[in-house]
Amino acid sequence: MPDKMFAGGGSYAAMGTTAPFDVVVHNLFNPDSLTAFSIVPGLIGVILTQTMVLITALAVMREVERGTMENLMAMPVAPLEIMVGKMLPYVAIGYAQVLLVLVAANYLFHVPILGSYVALIAAVATFILANLGVGFVISALSANALQAMQASFFFFLPSVMLTGFMFPFRGMPWWAQWLGEMLPNTHFTRIVRGIMLKGNDWAQIAPDAWALVAFVAASIAVAMLSYRRTLD
Repeated sequence: MPDKMFAGGGSYAAMGTTAPFDVVVHNLFNPDSLTAFSIVPGLIGVILTQTMVLITALAVMREVERGTMENLMAMPVAPLEIMVGKMLPYVAIGYAQVLLVLVAANYLFHVPILGSYVALIAAVATFILANLGVGFVISALSANALQAMQASFFFFLPSVMLTGFMFPFRGMPWWAQWLGEMLPNTHFTRIVRGIMLKGNDWAQIAPDAWALVAFVAASIAVAMLSYRRTLD
C-alpha cells in the first residue's frame, strides 16, 4: 500500500510519523461485493426486453402477413382495444418469467428483496407494457417477420450495453449515457436494484417510474398511429 500523503505533498512515512486517520471503504448495499447482487436484478429487465419485444413483434407481424389484423381492424372495435387484447396474454407470460427469476434469485443466489413487493409488481407491469409497445411499433413499421426480428435485436442490444446492466452507467461516455436515458431498461434496472438491494420506497423510484410511464404512453401512441396508417 503506498504511503499516505499529507497536504504538503510528502508522505507520513518519510516524516517518520503515522497518519492520524485511516480510510476504509465499505460497500453499503453489497458489503461482500457479490456479483450476483448486481447481475441477477438486472437480468429481469434483460429477459423481459428480449422476450416481450421479440415475441410481440413476430406474433403481430405474422397476423399482419396472414391478413388477420386487417379483419380485426374491420371489426367495430378501437385500435386501442385490439392492442389491449393482444397485450394481456404477454403480460401474464412476463410475470411468469419474473416470478421464476425472483425464485432463483432468492433460493439459488440469496439476493434479498428489501423493498416493497407492491412497488416491484407495479414497476414490472409498467416495464412489460413499455416493451410490448415497442414490439407493436416494430411490427407496424416492418414489412415482414425477418425485418421485425432484426429490428427487435437492434433494440435489444443497446438495452443490454447502455443501461448499466453490464457496465457502470456513470462510467460510460456522455453520448452513451444520453442514449441510455432514452431506453426503458435503464430506468427499470435502477428501480429493481433500488427496491431489491436498497429498500427504496415509492418516492425514491418515482423519477424512473415516471420515465417508464412516459415511454409507455409514447410507444402505444406511435403504435396506434402506425397501424392505422398501415392498414388504411
